[in-house]
Amino acid sequence: MFDNLSGRLDAVFKKLKGHGKLTEKNIEEGLKEVRMALLEADVHYKVAKQFIAGVKDRALGQEVMKSLTPGQQVVKIVNDELTELMGSSHEALNLEGTKPVSVMMIGLQGAGKTTTAGKLAIYLRKKGEKPYLVPADVYRPAAIDQLKKLGQQLEIPVYPSETNMDPVDICRKAQVAAQKAGCNTLLIDTAGRLHIDEELMGELLRIRDVVKPSDILLIADAMTGQDAVNIAKSFDDALNIGGVILSKMDGDARGGAALSIKSITGKPIKFIGVGEKLNELEPFHPDRMASSILGMGDVLTLIEKAQSVVNEEQAVELEKKLKKNQFTLEDFRDQMVQIRKMGSLSDLLGMIPGMKKNKQFKNLEVDDREFIRIEAIINSMTPKERAQHTIINGSRRKRIAKGSGTKVQDVNQLLKNYTQVMKMVKKFNKGGMRGFGRGMLPF
Repeated sequence: MFDNLSGRLDAVFKKLKGHGKLTEKNIEEGLKEVRMALLEADVHYKVAKQFIAGVKDRALGQEVMKSLTPGQQVVKIVNDELTELMGSSHEALNLEGTKPVSVMMIGLQGAGKTTTAGKLAIYLRKKGEKPYLVPADVYRPAAIDQLKKLGQQLEIPVYPSETNMDPVDICRKAQVAAQKAGCNTLLIDTAGRLHIDEELMGELLRIRDVVKPSDILLIADAMTGQDAVNIAKSFDDALNIGGVILSKMDGDARGGAALSIKSITGKPIKFIGVGEKLNELEPFHPDRMASSILGMGDVLTLIEKAQSVVNEEQAVELEKKLKKNQFTLEDFRDQMVQIRKMGSLSDLLGMIPGMKKNKQFKNLEVDDREFIRIEAIINSMTPKERAQHTIINGSRRKRIAKGSGTKVQDVNQLLKNYTQVMKMVKKFNKGGMRGFGRGMLPF
């Protein structure tokens, strides 16, 4: 989403770093280009103006003019100001209050409220909460059916709403049902409209007054750019929202909504939807987003993703196997499965500092289906073949290729890659395994 903005800012900073000493003139010229880049990224013009004023004030001060590395110092200031613009630090979901607490999820039609309710339920369950889904959109039967199916798929209880029921009654009765079910957090999927109207706001206000939610989350489509900011302000004026979830952040929008919402509404972005899968909802960290925009990577998120899929006991066992050179093709496959759970390989590589600025990375096309192909090939092997890859001769390779729906060349390539990894493991073993992080291999 921020690739174009990142590229423009990188070009500006390179130009500034090229000056041995920064003057007021070349700083102003650089900031003029930064302002244009922000406006092209669909950042609200008032936000862009305020941002540039803040950067200019600091850039023309003592911390830059007397710095030994003025260009780097300007980058640091821009990073600090971007972080501040988006909210300084992550603001968590408010779940304070008498249990079960209620979280209202509001927004226009098509923003992704129902899917996001399922995503948030998974997130909360991982955090030890016991969520309860409440379909309160009685005007769209598909919305009720969708949430019921999601609940069944995720094994999360759902209130049995029907289209002939009153939304306020649904929410009131759902609170009682959730308590009986032993759940502590209601996620209420409210009705949307194609546009904001008095009828919609009136219904949302009645629900709010009855359930007294601990948090009200606006689901806004990041693809709508400045419209998302205007929508957020309208909902906030009427309901006093607690925060925003930006859906579809993996799209090709310019990113202006993420950079403008906090400044315009005063309300934080709490989560972002980074993909269509139900596990692709992430807490929003302004400092990490700023670093990512400036091409500095997002190592903390990468580490958190790795920790979420790595089992500590399995990691210890894997480390023992590596030290003894007993890492089999089955272990190889399991590592691939773990990496797949972390998300798109292109996204993971983009979190590594400097990768977005690397020309080779920009032209790199990573096909995540390769992981599926590798898994299919290894699954087509016998347990003995996975444990002893050297016994896989020509006839066995043909059988494995046929069983996995691949070509013999694919099997050959996998075995070649595996052999190279094992050679690398042996080299690291001689150096005391210092090159490997526990539980995850650098394939």
